[in-house]
Amino acid sequence: MSAPDQHRTASSGVRPSLVVACASERDIAREIGHAAATGMRLVPRGGGHCFAGRSTTDGIVLDLAAMDQVRVDPSGTATIGAGCRLGRVYGALHAVGRTLPAGCGETVGIAGLTLGGGIGLLGRQHGLTCDRLIGARVVLADGDIVDCDEHREPDLFWALRGAGGGQFGVVGTFRFATVPEPMVSRVEVAIPGNVDLGALVTAWQEHAPDAPDGLTVDLVVELEPGVPGLQVRAVGASSLPASVTNAWLRELLGRAGSARLRVEDPVPYSTVKETHADERRSLPQRPVRLRSEFFEHTIEEPILERILSLLADADRSRPRRLSYTAMGGAYNRVASGETAFAHRGTRFLLEHVGDPGDPWIDDSWNAAHEAGSGRVYPNFPDLLLEDALAAYHGANADRLAGIKLRYDPHRFFDFPHAIQPAGSDPHTGTRFEDEHAETPV
Repeated sequence: MSAPDQHRTASSGVRPSLVVACASERDIAREIGHAAATGMRLVPRGGGHCFAGRSTTDGIVLDLAAMDQVRVDPSGTATIGAGCRLGRVYGALHAVGRTLPAGCGETVGIAGLTLGGGIGLLGRQHGLTCDRLIGARVVLADGDIVDCDEHREPDLFWALRGAGGGQFGVVGTFRFATVPEPMVSRVEVAIPGNVDLGALVTAWQEHAPDAPDGLTVDLVVELEPGVPGLQVRAVGASSLPASVTNAWLRELLGRAGSARLRVEDPVPYSTVKETHADERRSLPQRPVRLRSEFFEHTIEEPILERILSLLADADRSRPRRLSYTAMGGAYNRVASGETAFAHRGTRFLLEHVGDPGDPWIDDSWNAAHEAGSGRVYPNFPDLLLEDALAAYHGANADRLAGIKLRYDPHRFFDFPHAIQPAGSDPHTGTRFEDEHAETPV
């Protein structure tokens, strides 16, 4: 169930009129001018996929693949092009002993990931990917090219850290404060089928978000066609000493009976990241759909029991997955208004993943939503949300609308659930009818 397959489903039947290879911000500015003059829709494509099909259109696609440079100066500041994907980012940084807290998928674009936040295995220790952003070069809707950071265009810089892509301009280049690449142990726990699953998930909810910052353990509950029962595993990574990691895991898994615990020998973080990416590639190559929500509190037993029962009792001809991702740690040590990413007080993210058209996804999401925060990760766009701006941006929505008014008052960059300029009518819809014509950059 790979992310690129979900992209192909979301963008099915959409064919660009033009695909333009861009090698610089000047190339981007030229094509923005052409799109404005002709009225054509324009979207950039920086990564390998977008969950809502935002990286394609029937108009102009800006292919940023050639903008994939990675340069690191002696201070550890990395300048990275918007067309760079994570496989290249990690490899180039590893060569100089540095890294970034980011995701696992090697085809994920650094641009879309950063602009929507950026959750990953080092996040509980070093924060979101966007928390490491210290500057960017952006092409605006009028074709102007601006540099932004804490001192230059500070409102735009604030908005680029977590509001989601495609809102204010096309970012051509990012500057990040990297961190030393740590030695990390891959963590994997196979949990027997006779486990008290409700007790285990409750224990995970209560402990995983409060683990030491150097330890990230996520929980996956899956239904696989042809396999009896539910498959349960815990996966993650640790930069802590093995004795500390093992002790913490045994305490967490005390209710998991004969769980098989494996903590591998430490290797550079980029190597551990590759093993998680390989695991994703080993899953069935088929289209998927995803809905998610952040949670601020433990899901109480009656609701949790319903969520697990919906999965256990579902039609067994289709694969389905619940993924619990631990937050807390450094994610939450940044104030919710310090960057545009508004979801700083959360404990975990719950994803419901399955086949497109599978009613279980909505049933499961609706059941969990009763206990949810109402907040949704901008990098997991969900077109069924009733109040999308509040879900994605929380208390930051009004400030973002003001920034949109300043930098894109005529809504050149627009799509379903896009931020609207302050004072505009949020019920007028988008300038473009094609809901797949959305952009992750």
